[in-house]
Amino acid sequence: MKVKIDLDMTAEEARTLMGLPDLEPMQQRLLEQLEKQVSSNMSYMDPEAMIRAVLPAGAQGLEKFQDMMWGMARSAMGGGSGAAKSGGAKSDTKKGE
Repeated sequence: MKVKIDLDMTAEEARTLMGLPDLEPMQQRLLEQLEKQVSSNMSYMDPEAMIRAVLPAGAQGLEKFQDMMWGMARSAMGGGSGAAKSGGAKSDTKKGE
């Protein structure tokens, strides 16, 4: 025997029906505290220091990462000699600058 009951109620009504506590006021207080902490810590954050932390070698590290990604893409595409030569020419130009 199967019994199917469809109830049309809001989440608040379902919580009340099941006897669950309303946690919304506590969640609001926690969100307010989190906002205060984040906004107070934003003044201590220096964008340049954040970039240095993420990319220790700076722009050179980014270029090396890009070269590595291009190399992997070339090898995945079959390592065509034309792509390798043009990539090598670009890196030679960068080194010469």
